[in-house]
Amino acid sequence: MVAFDGVTKERIEGLRREIGEQGRPDEIPATEIMILHDPEGEKSLAIVFFETEDDYRKGDAALDAMPTGDTPGSRTSVTKYDVAIRMTA
Repeated sequence: MVAFDGVTKERIEGLRREIGEQGRPDEIPATEIMILHDPEGEKSLAIVFFETEDDYRKGDAALDAMPTGDTPGSRTSVTKYDVAIRMTA
């Protein structure tokens, strides 16, 4: 999970277009990417799911090397969690 500050509605719309046109970057072998946005607080939380520890390491290195202009806003934290419980409809 990566938290960001300073994320405007316009930046989220730009990311939505980029991801829709280009898809997931090859260097980030994620099975799922979810971006939550608080437009009033201009905060965002990116949740990135990886199937294996090796995929996580590759994705983490790629995300860490990403130029700040490519991120949603100012990165405030990066935290790794294991999925303990997951339920989908």
